[in-house]
Amino acid sequence: METTMLNTTMSSAEKFAVDNAVNNYNKQVNVNGRVPSQQLGKDDFLKLLITQLSNQDPTSPMEDTQFIAQMAQFSSLEQMKNMNESFNKMSAMINSSQAASVLGHNVEIDLGDTTTSGMVEASTMSDNPQVMVNGVYYDLNRIKAVYGN
Repeated sequence: METTMLNTTMSSAEKFAVDNAVNNYNKQVNVNGRVPSQQLGKDDFLKLLITQLSNQDPTSPMEDTQFIAQMAQFSSLEQMKNMNESFNKMSAMINSSQAASVLGHNVEIDLGDTTTSGMVEASTMSDNPQVMVNGVYYDLNRIKAVYGN
């Protein structure tokens, strides 16, 4: 039985062809500088409301209560978006603070099938903070245990 080897390297001509195909596809997807989205945002909501108001039947205009209800929905949407951004910032701050609080402590790091331990030498401040143990950075959520100095 003959074994065939699969060639997984690409020549420069093949790389160029793939890059061209990807760029052409991306240009087709982007219409007027916009990328299609599967969710409605606040700008889309306002556009719908303006379109609805400008195309309403003059003999039967939108009721005040309907307009107020839609504006209340828009306001609620905006406030939820602002709260979500604030919670994300607060979560990042808490995570960074946790990473800084283990500096100088001995920790046990879960590596999946094994563990390693050592003193935390440094930490990063970001949305996904990391700690340096034995010269290697690990995600904060991999810490299995923290021991006193």
